Amino acid sequence: MSLIAALSGAPTTTETRGQSKATTPSGFELKRGVNLSHWLSQNFGWSPKDSFITEKDIEFIASVGYDHVRIPIDEPEMWLPDGKPSGESFAYLTRCLDWCAKHNLRAVVDLHVLKAHHFNAENEGGKITLWTDPAAQDNFIKLWVEISGRLKKYPANKVAYELMNEPVAPDPEDWNRLIAKAVKAIRQLEPTRVLIIGPNRWQTPENSPFLKIPPNDPNLILSLHTYSPLFFTHHLADWMAFKDFKGPVHYPGRVVAEADFPKGLDPNNAELQFQLAEARQVFNKQKLAELLLPALQKAKELKLPLYCGEFGCLPHVERADRLKYYEDIVSVFEENNIGWCNWEYKGDFGILTFDFDRKVSLAPDTGLIKVLMRKR
Repeated sequence: MSLIAALSGAPTTTETRGQSKATTPSGFELKRGVNLSHWLSQNFGWSPKDSFITEKDIEFIASVGYDHVRIPIDEPEMWLPDGKPSGESFAYLTRCLDWCAKHNLRAVVDLHVLKAHHFNAENEGGKITLWTDPAAQDNFIKLWVEISGRLKKYPANKVAYELMNEPVAPDPEDWNRLIAKAVKAIRQLEPTRVLIIGPNRWQTPENSPFLKIPPNDPNLILSLHTYSPLFFTHHLADWMAFKDFKGPVHYPGRVVAEADFPKGLDPNNAELQFQLAEARQVFNKQKLAELLLPALQKAKELKLPLYCGEFGCLPHVERADRLKYYEDIVSVFEENNIGWCNWEYKGDFGILTFDFDRKVSLAPDTGLIKVLMRKR
């Protein structure tokens, strides 16, 4: 019996280890994936695009046991300042999709950052105008029409579209209305393409009850992202409000011991106060499972599969604690038929070791990969 089923009273099914998946009538399914971040999205110039992701990378990803990749793309990376599509950037994307097909990997194309919307705008000093500017919303639809025009040649059982990464709207209805418009536009062009849609406010599970999607469309997958507990998974992350906290963090157990608890952090920052409250809690496999309940219940209500498109932990914590976190979260996903995609392939969360001084990814982290693939 899965932990989530036991906690919710939901009917249980017998799962074979490693066979958890999100699947649709189109034949597109997701089991275990990895994000190809910092390439066509949030590109920090660590390496030229033509060498950052190559066919050898895709071949390696397939060889270790992944069945799909999630490819974040950004509007500023894929479209020129005049609004025209970048032929070079789309060539990188389609070349990667061709490699995926060759090596039997499925792909999720995720519209990650818009000019009018950045999921981390609050911490990066940006401004979100998507929810108040009709022209920005029309542009969002236009981007998807153009993406469809370039990618519709790929079979529906091989490539899916994720409408937007981590929407952050002041009202969930703002996101729900934009979902309806985007799905309608794409369905006129591609009736059976699988669309992946997550709830408002960073796709967190607790916001799943507020998500509304067009009815009677079986080629949808509901998504969630989870990085809880943030004080643990994002320890020393320089973009977080608690970046200066150097004290020890733990998993499993209480994240931050009372004697080590940080003092003097901004009492008016609501997100920070939520994170502080979370840091006082005890986290273990059961707690990780409990956090997913709202998303699982929403998927059950809508009779749609569930997928975690992002999760992960920085390597700044104790190695044994980090691997135990990955072991527990992946087992929760797989025991509850949730397909998953860890953040990330290359980068500070990566399955390749990362040199933080030189900003380069090095050799595969075989210990982490074994845990993710549930190999003893």
